[in-house]
Amino acid sequence: MESLDDIVREIMSCRKCDLHKTKTNYVPGVGNEKAEIVFVGEAPGRDEDLKGEPFVGAAGKLLTEMLASIGLRREDVYITNVLKCRPPNNRDPTPEEVEKCGDYLVRQLEAIRPNVIVCLGRFAAQFIFNLFDLEFTTISRVKGKVYEVERWGKKVKVIAIYHPAAVLYRPQLREEYESDFKKIGELCGKKQPTLFDYL
Repeated sequence: MESLDDIVREIMSCRKCDLHKTKTNYVPGVGNEKAEIVFVGEAPGRDEDLKGEPFVGAAGKLLTEMLASIGLRREDVYITNVLKCRPPNNRDPTPEEVEKCGDYLVRQLEAIRPNVIVCLGRFAAQFIFNLFDLEFTTISRVKGKVYEVERWGKKVKVIAIYHPAAVLYRPQLREEYESDFKKIGELCGKKQPTLFDYL
């Protein structure tokens, strides 16, 4: 079986599309290669492009906070994007870029074989739902629902939630977001820390 390190090495020298010409850094993914849970976003933004790591800006801070709320650290999970290079001016990825870059994500998932895949936002959800032959309509319709697929000889849970950037932009979504993360915690056998955990 292919190792995650091999895939990352390949990403770091990728020339499959023109995004490698405009990016500052490749952003292959970060976290635990034996993670039970993988978070998938759309594409790196400005902060991620500069640092070479996914979800490090304001949206990343919210993601880290939400992980902590269910007793997880970034090191416990694997975080990546469909695209590994930043599209100029944060434009939407093109179908060609998705086709060429999406293969890396498929191989990353094969290498990790997680029990839970969390799609962060519409774009990631479309890609993952398509990969697993699940019907995707809109992010607001599928958001928070748990889908079960057979993969890697086991049942894998797939859940789509809003991208953390959407929650920062629309703070009224925060409560719903926290509730979705509780659900993710339950899928991983984690429960929210209570006051008694700190006594």
